[in-house]
Amino acid sequence: MPTQERTLAIETATEACSVALFEGSELVAGQHDVLGRGHAERLVPMIKGLPDHGKADRILVSLGPGSFTGVRIGIATARALGFAWGAAVQGYETLALVAVQSWELQKCPATVCMHAGHGEWFIQNFGENAAPQDKVLSLPPELAAKACRNDLVAGSRAEELAALLGTARSAINLLPDARKTCLLDGSQLSPTLTPIYGRPPDAKPQEKLAAP
Repeated sequence: MPTQERTLAIETATEACSVALFEGSELVAGQHDVLGRGHAERLVPMIKGLPDHGKADRILVSLGPGSFTGVRIGIATARALGFAWGAAVQGYETLALVAVQSWELQKCPATVCMHAGHGEWFIQNFGENAAPQDKVLSLPPELAAKACRNDLVAGSRAEELAALLGTARSAINLLPDARKTCLLDGSQLSPTLTPIYGRPPDAKPQEKLAAP
């Protein structure tokens, strides 16, 4: 019987850092830690702690949106391992992963709301089978509340959004987890590893000095 394809999943876009190794769709091993900071120091040791040091035929990595540093660390690591192992590398959107995690728990449309920094929240609405209803936005809380379409809210800022709405909204506090990437379907994966930041970068280039 042929050996099933192995997949390594990497998720570093939020305060959580997680890795998972799959044989086909079966989870072999995984780790999910809420670090806040320090993804660069922890990610490679977490991968090395997996069976066969995480070596796989395919690598899935979060493209964001989320922490600029976390997203870049995840993509750079995935690219390097893909090159070393001759593995295909595909990206997925962080909020889409949270949406499928939510769908697994409650099979109904959900609005995903995540921390975005600078007093804003990432928000995106998902319908049946966690299909996206719109594009991700980074908004201040009061505008995020207006953008919410669904009765179920999921994500790291779900409880705050539900409280702000002041209605009978259900909230599920979730962080993206690499161990749940098996719930994503092929349409949610991309071979283009372009980071999705969701808002302008914190650091802005200095304006060029005018010639004397």
